[in-house]
Amino acid sequence: MTLLDKFLPKTEFESYEDFYKNFSVNVPENFNFAYDVIDVLAERKENERALQWCDEKGAEASFTFGDMKKLSDKAANVLRAAGIGRGDPVMLILKRRWEYWPVLLALHKLGAVAIPATHLLTTKDIVYRCNAADIKGIICVDDPDLIQRIDEAETTVRSSVSHLRYKAFVRSVHNPKDFNPAKSASWTDFSPLLESASSDFKKPDAANSNEDIMLLYFTSGTTGMPKMVQHNFAYPLGHIATAKYWHRVTTGGLHLTVADTGWAKAAWGCIYGQWLCEAGIFVYDYDRFVPSALLEIISKCKLTSFCAPPTIYRFFIKEDLKKYDFFALKHCTVAGEPLNPEIYEQFLAGTGIKLRECYGQTELTVTLCSWPWLKPKPGSMGKPAPGYDIDLLRDDNSSCGTGEEGQIVVRTDKRMPWGMFGGYYRDSALTNSVWYGNIYYTGDVAWKDEDGYYWFVGRNDDVIKSSGYRIGPFEVESALMEHPAVLECAITGVPDPDRGTVVKATVVLAKGYSASEEIKLELQNHVKKTTAPYKYPRIIEFVTELPKTISGKIRRVQIREDDNQKE
Repeated sequence: MTLLDKFLPKTEFESYEDFYKNFSVNVPENFNFAYDVIDVLAERKENERALQWCDEKGAEASFTFGDMKKLSDKAANVLRAAGIGRGDPVMLILKRRWEYWPVLLALHKLGAVAIPATHLLTTKDIVYRCNAADIKGIICVDDPDLIQRIDEAETTVRSSVSHLRYKAFVRSVHNPKDFNPAKSASWTDFSPLLESASSDFKKPDAANSNEDIMLLYFTSGTTGMPKMVQHNFAYPLGHIATAKYWHRVTTGGLHLTVADTGWAKAAWGCIYGQWLCEAGIFVYDYDRFVPSALLEIISKCKLTSFCAPPTIYRFFIKEDLKKYDFFALKHCTVAGEPLNPEIYEQFLAGTGIKLRECYGQTELTVTLCSWPWLKPKPGSMGKPAPGYDIDLLRDDNSSCGTGEEGQIVVRTDKRMPWGMFGGYYRDSALTNSVWYGNIYYTGDVAWKDEDGYYWFVGRNDDVIKSSGYRIGPFEVESALMEHPAVLECAITGVPDPDRGTVVKATVVLAKGYSASEEIKLELQNHVKKTTAPYKYPRIIEFVTELPKTISGKIRRVQIREDDNQKE
């Protein structure tokens, strides 16, 4: 009997229709991932690999399920001694350090609220988060610049609220023992405390209820301050479908999702669903992405499944994929942005593996996916996940027909998807602006073909309206990506007095190509021949890199803002 048998009435399905109709999740009362999954696995599979970690400098570490229970109990004792308990918000800025996993589990065991965050936060960002979520503690990496920004933020925070009372850093394996990045005595060196703490931890009588907040993610939109997406303690069960039926992880296998722990994608691919399926998690801790180095890791460490944003695959296909041994690798997936068909075809040619896409948001779990029963259509998001009642709506809230573009919505009148968020923390007005009448409006535009596959067009704000036409950036980007001169590109709209808006392409050229009027004209003609002529980019700007989020998504909004400042 596997762990999943406790949560899934049925685990094997004959078809996508069978899967969508009959997949179900049993959600236990007062479910706690740390106790009900990790501690159970530690008892059943004490010596089996749970986490394998390495960094770009050569350091390595491996942890069993027994180790994870022991380390999370130690961390829970350290945090409880520091005054952290049920409902207390604690921000984790731990990059890809292995300590993230036991510390996160420890917060779950205490019933606290974990707030994963990126190390790129500015002082202003930290102040906003501390005030917005009444953050009580921060645990971060031993980065002197980050620690200085936190100290600067604390000075501001202290003048308005007094919630932040605990600050700790974890020590890098590469820093000497006498290295102290914190000048203030108010900082705690977490690493020696974790090492010396007792592993005898007693579970609180009432650790949590399913409705308690377990995770808070600050997620940025195109306008306003970051939204606080709240997920409760039942959230991890929503990622069973993520790991088992999209990532296709296997018991005893080794899975890598490329994600910083400050990004919600880490919750999708680096902990919950993977351990529920009893798979090992691989973590590659790096600061600078080198395609050949990551490909070597995949090959040398015999990864069995892999997930990354399109950005990673865009660079992979420029390498000689034939020289790497992908014998152990069985399944590769992609998310974060739509995948250009050219990348799909070249990766398939180089590895023999079909990339399977999915669509979702920080607010949701896997929502649309190229499930294993479906034949992948390159560029398509696939079909709805079980539990999700998906529709495409026109501006008047009527349903779209086949081939017609509309906003992706989730209907929640008949059922709530497993793992869907509980609203925006402390902001009912914002919640009600996107989730009303039992419909959640994603803000993303797509269309559905005659086979029921969904195709992404763009964010509402990204769709370009030019001379009466609606132009989705993805289609134009896909056309450009077919040209060998293009390594990366982003399509945005630029105001125009005659057409209202014209299409602009911001392009990173591949090695061996230089910016010129000739290559510009060549790219424009290529798009005209590949897609509808009116969609071609009238403006092309060549750059050395595109602005991206920490998760690898292209920030088209920044390109638009930069263009506005140039006017």
